[in-house]
Amino acid sequence: MNHPHIDVPVIVAWGAGVDSTAMLIELVERGERIDMVLFADTGAEKPETYLFIPIFRAWLADRGVPSEIVRYVPRRFKNWPAYRTLTENLVTNGALPSIAFGRGTCSLKWKVAPQHAWAQSWPPAIAAWGRGDKVVKLIGYDCGPADDRRYAEVRGLDDPLYRHRYPLREWGWSRADCIARIERAGLPVPPKSACFFCTAAKPDEIRALPAVQLRQIVLIESRAQPRLRTVEGLWRKTVLGRRGAQPRPGSMTAFIRAEGLLDSAEIDAIIATAPRSLTRWQAAVAEEVAAEGMRPEMARWMTVFDAFAGTPDRIDGAPGLYAGLRRPH
Repeated sequence: MNHPHIDVPVIVAWGAGVDSTAMLIELVERGERIDMVLFADTGAEKPETYLFIPIFRAWLADRGVPSEIVRYVPRRFKNWPAYRTLTENLVTNGALPSIAFGRGTCSLKWKVAPQHAWAQSWPPAIAAWGRGDKVVKLIGYDCGPADDRRYAEVRGLDDPLYRHRYPLREWGWSRADCIARIERAGLPVPPKSACFFCTAAKPDEIRALPAVQLRQIVLIESRAQPRLRTVEGLWRKTVLGRRGAQPRPGSMTAFIRAEGLLDSAEIDAIIATAPRSLTRWQAAVAEEVAAEGMRPEMARWMTVFDAFAGTPDRIDGAPGLYAGLRRPH
């Protein structure tokens, strides 16, 4: 129960997309209380999102609104090496995100959990919880059909630590209203907030990705392929295009190949070489860690992959380079 005579801290969960950005702009304009804005970085956001983040954080700072970037910090690793991003997590474990299997989204682990972990060491939240109050958390669900469904799933939940508010729904705002609000503020309209390989991505969103992320999609799917039984890839199942649906294959790699977004020889080289090279490297570093207690970073392997994946005539030489990354510097 909140005590009316005591200030209750207010956190805004900012996804760096259209809805939560417009919500923040309007909240600031109305002079509503905001104690902290939190953005949870999965390490797999779209390039445009990473460009927009510092722009909007500067806009907030100019108006005296503090913000922080938080990240999920893995503690235990099923396979070597250690990973720090969602992309590295999938590649390390040879898996697809849970949404590809129809089991919800990655947001609890990579978005909600790191925000809560940050709040657990935030003095205003600690004080509020200590006196039996709930921290107010503002979430940017609009009044469109997609967010209607999301809101229906959470509106009845009784969180013991947070009281959730949905200002856009209180105001009756649609996504179009949010876009208009951002434009009135003189800010660029950000892209949809999502991982670049999200199952919910539309074909045009994949077409717009840079080559480095297209190659990583091919890597993710080829690494997970031996374990796939019920889905074709990140897009789950082929959509034939009936009843107005946009046709696409269940595999993003198949789409990338069919659209000519990457050269077929490059795709073939990644599929044939990269997963095998990674598993060999994992085995080698696992032995070294067991012997010497070292913990290499998956980011180092990904750096080499990104450097060689665009050169099909050289990628066959990459396994030796991957092996050379065993010892962290």
